[in-house]
Amino acid sequence: MNAARWAETPTLAGRHVTLRPLAREDRDALVEAVSDGRLWELFYSLAPGPQTIDLWMEAAFREKEQGRGLPFAVLDADGRVAGSTRYLRINPGNRRLEIGGTFYARRVQRTGLNTEAKLMLLGHAFETLGCVCVQIRTDWFNKPSQRAIERLGAKKDGVLRGQRIMPDGRVRDTVVYSILDHEWRGVRQNLEMMLARGEQR
Repeated sequence: MNAARWAETPTLAGRHVTLRPLAREDRDALVEAVSDGRLWELFYSLAPGPQTIDLWMEAAFREKEQGRGLPFAVLDADGRVAGSTRYLRINPGNRRLEIGGTFYARRVQRTGLNTEAKLMLLGHAFETLGCVCVQIRTDWFNKPSQRAIERLGAKKDGVLRGQRIMPDGRVRDTVVYSILDHEWRGVRQNLEMMLARGEQR
């Protein structure tokens, strides 16, 4: 295992999206992205808003310094910041991590951007880092997210009841999904097929 790779945020480039290390200079572009759809108003979302973006960014960089997270800026095909995602709960010893903290501007939702982003993130996790398990979590009430995760080919592990307290005080139940290393080949084929079908439309 190459320990250094687990501490570096890679740059991953595709046809629809580029994922690169989040920079402090991305602040204003991220505010613009979340404002497209006012994502912070979704009660089941943890997307930052204009008033909370600075706290959100400090937490992202703190997790990176502590070796627990690798935050990405998500750029669309034109090179414009469209959101953010990250590797979370990084555990090199057990070769596990989570993909989460994801939000996208409304203008890129339901496009090939998310499919390709997940393809690249999962590919790096399994093929470069050698993960045995990648988790994805979402809010019990975030049904669109659950459907999207299931379309990827992830399997539901279960529900963590009362897993976290949300900013508005609501106690959240968290739905946990995972993909194992021996499942990656099929998941990759599924994602590649989804991308190809989307591009043929």
